[in-house]
Amino acid sequence: MNLFLWILQAVLAAMFATAGVMKSTQPKDKLIDKLPWVADFSPATVRFIGAVEFAAALGLILPAVTGIAPVLTPLAATGLAITMVLAAITHALRREPSAIAFNAVLLILAAVVAWGRFGSYAF
Repeated sequence: MNLFLWILQAVLAAMFATAGVMKSTQPKDKLIDKLPWVADFSPATVRFIGAVEFAAALGLILPAVTGIAPVLTPLAATGLAITMVLAAITHALRREPSAIAFNAVLLILAAVVAWGRFGSYAF
């Protein structure tokens, strides 16, 4: 189970780090083609969401690897789960069911990591 959690953490970290860097560094106009929901938010909000995703991606891996404050790993997973709930709400308001399904998958994966790392497989 520990190996499974590590794999989930790595997959989530890679996905959210990529998304976070993209949202934090690219101009809003360029993002709208790939992420239509960006049109509903200010550039500062999009960059904030990107920074949160990138920080959480780091939080999924670095505390566990370094042994410094490893409780941050399940907290990062919990934060990503909450972020996915908020993203799903946004996509529901925009009537984007495929995006909601993707958010639900990421929510479940993040919840599994949080459950495992808070529970029996904590560091």
